[in-house]
Amino acid sequence: MDKFVLSMATLRMISGGIEIAAALVMLRLAQIDKALAVNSLLALVGPTVLILTTSIGLIGMADKLSWGKIVWVFVGVSCLLIGILKK
Repeated sequence: MDKFVLSMATLRMISGGIEIAAALVMLRLAQIDKALAVNSLLALVGPTVLILTTSIGLIGMADKLSWGKIVWVFVGVSCLLIGILKK
């Protein structure tokens, strides 16, 4: 198996585990204010995992992509992050 694919999949599994753990913490706390605080912390996990997995994928494909295509991928990811994080 390709080490880059394995790394990307592992990061996604860790991210999923964090999401499930956060949901269980919310249920355990059973208070809306505390659940909202836990949910707010998850807002950091999603974009971080997106950036890391995309970076790993691009590193794995660096020899197959032109610099122009790599720039377009970074522009696309930047647009996603701006759309997600901008208030």
